[in-house]
Amino acid sequence: MAAPSFQRSSILPLDPSTQYPSAQNFGELSQFLRSSMADDESLQMADGMGVLAACIDAVLASLKNRSDPAAMAPLLMDLMTHLRQHRTLVVELGPGWRGLYEYASYLAALNNFRVLIGQWLLAAKEQAAQGVSFADFELVAWRTLGEGMLLIDMREQFRKQAPVESSLAALDESRVQRARSWWDRLRG
Repeated sequence: MAAPSFQRSSILPLDPSTQYPSAQNFGELSQFLRSSMADDESLQMADGMGVLAACIDAVLASLKNRSDPAAMAPLLMDLMTHLRQHRTLVVELGPGWRGLYEYASYLAALNNFRVLIGQWLLAAKEQAAQGVSFADFELVAWRTLGEGMLLIDMREQFRKQAPVESSLAALDESRVQRARSWWDRLRG
């Protein structure tokens, strides 16, 4: 069975095996995020995720150069600082975001990543002579940013469906009116 072609234009290169957009590194992901958002909140989210992606790239470059754990501490602290700032932005998003299931998942992923960075910082400090294993760093980073991309994508989809939502709101308003009239009749 042939893979379906990706129908909307994408800034990410297409993977030839799946015909879906693919990001091979955090730099490509950051570029995609900067160029694909439409409203202000989505742009702020994408910018925050782009900063995180750049910090993650710096940590990964340091890991690949086999830097000692003490040299990685400033990079991890920088990532932690940007992660906290981004988490604050996410917590302050409007109700259109918080109503999505993906919102809670992304917030949990950010919290988990923050805790793991803290653990890696402590491990790097305690085991500077032995070396620290950061085997899961890239996996957790991709998972966290993937959750964020899913949240942005779902928000964009729901935002585009706004006319449908407004007709549902009118339906809900009529239900509220019926409930109020029923309550008024009960009270006499």
